Amino acid sequence: MITNTSTDRIKELLAKQRAFFRTHQTLDISYRTRALKRLRGAIKMYEEELAEALYKDLHKSYEEAFITEISIVLGEIDNLLKNLPRWAAPSKKSTPLTLFPSRSVVVTEPLGVALIIAPWNYPVQLLLNPLVGAIAAGCTAIVKPSPYTPNVARVLERVVSSAFEEEYVATVQGNREVNTALLAERYDIIFFTGSPELGRVVMHAAADNLTPVVLELGGKSPVVVDKSADIARAAKRIAWGKTLNAGQTCIAPDYLLIHEDVKEKFVEKYREALIRLHGEDASLSKHYVRMVSDKAFERVEGYLTDGVVRIGGAVDSEERYIEPTLLDQVSADSAVMREEIFGPILPMITIRSMAEAEEFILAREKPLALYVFAEEGVANELVKNCSSGGCCINDVIMHIANENMPFGGVGNSGMGRYHGRDSLYAFSHRRAVLRTPTSIDLPFRYMPYRWFRLIKRLLSK
Repeated sequence: MITNTSTDRIKELLAKQRAFFRTHQTLDISYRTRALKRLRGAIKMYEEELAEALYKDLHKSYEEAFITEISIVLGEIDNLLKNLPRWAAPSKKSTPLTLFPSRSVVVTEPLGVALIIAPWNYPVQLLLNPLVGAIAAGCTAIVKPSPYTPNVARVLERVVSSAFEEEYVATVQGNREVNTALLAERYDIIFFTGSPELGRVVMHAAADNLTPVVLELGGKSPVVVDKSADIARAAKRIAWGKTLNAGQTCIAPDYLLIHEDVKEKFVEKYREALIRLHGEDASLSKHYVRMVSDKAFERVEGYLTDGVVRIGGAVDSEERYIEPTLLDQVSADSAVMREEIFGPILPMITIRSMAEAEEFILAREKPLALYVFAEEGVANELVKNCSSGGCCINDVIMHIANENMPFGGVGNSGMGRYHGRDSLYAFSHRRAVLRTPTSIDLPFRYMPYRWFRLIKRLLSK
């Protein structure tokens, strides 16, 4: 079990970090790069313990832990170490003639003290990746791991404490009561990853202090398979994306819109793909993750009655195991189609055209991800008409792996973005600075505006 950090301790840490930020040490780019290197070293030092903790909490294999968690954070650090001096440097902007002889620049400055609250599904990546952005921007940070993965939370605390003094980066532990205590305080930015429901709680708390927020939420990300798609390849990639972390991924394919002409072929190829990925019995696979808690298991298991099971359906409550499952004949009003599944169950809805798929998607909240398997021209039309946080054409999940592209939601699936340069900007204020010399002082801007006709001509061009 995780011990709750007290409210007094939270206040103490926040006061220490405010005082440290005011020393201006973090404004130095070299200070930030040294901090990123210390974090990288700490991750490498605790890599084995992090992997072991991920297996204890989620049954996540070392291979999956490294690929989907540790390597992504290391890649983010390396990208910022390589580019931070250039990205953080003041950028010159053109200055109109009416402002002569001034010069214009945009300065990237840190917001201040950041609060980072992470979820349990990718507990390493989704705590440390935002922290990388906060450090790169020059912020201090209070980070809170998820209590639902307690072994990971304890190792993450050791990673942070081994790399940083608490007045710079500190870990807070505990349940939702601790979240409430944290959100009662004022920060300069809050970075939250979790459900839309909890995102509303965070945003409401932030509003009291006019604190900016980055909300990385979830929702129901559709995957559309058109009759023009490569069905075998689509089935393989969707099966991988849906069973990665046992579907406990915010950008997992949540439901399938499948063209009636290729539906039965897809079912056959999906079955074959699952066997290639996890064997005849996925419960024996070392790479197949379990539900994080009994509550999560019971919720996801309940979806099995919302349709006809075409593939899978086996469960083991003691193991919190749910077999990869394909559901048919589901109602659009059923729970499995209303709620984010966050599990390895994939409900199918048959479509007769891409126009029908578009209508179905647009009738719902904007998803965190949209996946389309079709010929490129057909896919491009759907992508153009249907908004989402991110998108893959003829693939799933993989857009998150490119640190050069922003990751974030839109509408109900979140606000703000990070990764790469966007991680720096997420925790920064882009400040306009106009530098005007005193050696020249043109008279036309001063009252009583004797040069008005000239000014009007200049401003009207």
